Amino acid sequence: MSKTLVEMAAEIVQAQGNSKTMSIEELQESLKETFVTLKNLKAMETGEQVPDSDPNKPAITPERSILKNKIICLECGEEFKSLSFKHLETHGLTRRDYKIKYGFSLRQPLCAKSITEKRKKAGKKRGIPEALKKSIAARKKAAAGKKKTSPRKSTQK
Repeated sequence: MSKTLVEMAAEIVQAQGNSKTMSIEELQESLKETFVTLKNLKAMETGEQVPDSDPNKPAITPERSILKNKIICLECGEEFKSLSFKHLETHGLTRRDYKIKYGFSLRQPLCAKSITEKRKKAGKKRGIPEALKKSIAARKKAAAGKKKTSPRKSTQK
């Protein structure tokens, strides 16, 4: 009795999961990739046309590239804790260019979610959100004060 592609993919990913620790997201992504690979191999074996993958299209979606303990570079597929300026420079990109190219918010940090959480907690511990609110309020107050005391135009001829 022959196995289906789904069963084969599940066995392969299960074996991979037994040999190393993987998050649920990583298991899901691995299962999808394995299934697609098996499907393409079967198509090549039977002589069917294998759909060409777009070389400019990243292997994974941008939303799935930022995981709990790593970020995957959508240019080369390498895994990092944080995408550094130097690494992006090897692809001829700046952080801004990378974010625009792959549809990230310009405020999105290019690092693992765990690092973002640590930074957020450290900032709150130091009182940054409250200081920022006070600074914004002071700027608004100063801007409102300038509007009220704006100089009048002289009418000299």
